[in-house]
Amino acid sequence: MRPQAGGGLQALSNFYTCLFGPQGDVESMSASDWRALVTRMRELPGSAVVQLQPLDASSEWLAAFEKALHTKRYWTDRFFCFGNWYQPVASGGFAAYWSERPSALRHSVERGRRRLEKAGPWRIDIVTSESDELEAAVAAYASVYGQSWKQPEPCPAFMPGLIRTAAREGWLRLGVLWLDGRPLAAQVWLVHGGKANIYKLAYVEGFQKLSAGSVLTAALMQHVIDVDRVVEVDYLSGDDAYKADWMAMRRERVGLLACDLLHWQGWLAAGRHVLGRWARRTRAALTG
Repeated sequence: MRPQAGGGLQALSNFYTCLFGPQGDVESMSASDWRALVTRMRELPGSAVVQLQPLDASSEWLAAFEKALHTKRYWTDRFFCFGNWYQPVASGGFAAYWSERPSALRHSVERGRRRLEKAGPWRIDIVTSESDELEAAVAAYASVYGQSWKQPEPCPAFMPGLIRTAAREGWLRLGVLWLDGRPLAAQVWLVHGGKANIYKLAYVEGFQKLSAGSVLTAALMQHVIDVDRVVEVDYLSGDDAYKADWMAMRRERVGLLACDLLHWQGWLAAGRHVLGRWARRTRAALTG
């Protein structure tokens, strides 16, 4: 955790964080261990108001942490952060997975491949480690992202640094679709612990009819399922409609607000939070 601007403690997370949680063997922690952790946390400056996000709502550690907070006179509340679409990988490999996808998606990818064939020579590169191709792939990703619909990165050096680190550690699956020597789509996937995380994706605007992004996603999906043999593929964050075509399941990531009722700052933060939630629900009821 770290001090929050304006007071309080917040998760050591940022714009790029898709999931936050404790490190180490938390499964072996007892209820008294969690209470001791809260006691130590209360000694930190700003501990009257603690906000952590995004969290796995179903995690056992979160329930244990909340229980310990309550025993130490903290009031807590969970709030929605974002939806998380994911796909458990069953037996049968990519062929089985692909057969279960909506026909509209499968036909879109097939049409995209035919249109690419007609448009010119095309290929897909998947870079997985430090190699001669890595820097060219990093430059291709930056070029595609810069010509996409997405807003500029708040920290321009972050993604190149992450890609190089992931390549060094063996996590990287950087896919680039090229047409006539020009990169049209790029995606950064990270594979670790039997799970493939779809971290960043973009395609060059103006070429939507080629379905380059979908063609590339299908290729990377086949790679992580048949080559890496992952047990889960995760879209990480966001409820974009297209994700339901690629993934069968959805869960939610939440935030946790904890307010120390032994301090006035805790009471004030809790009151603001409750009033804000009531105001949002009232507006929704009146406008809905």
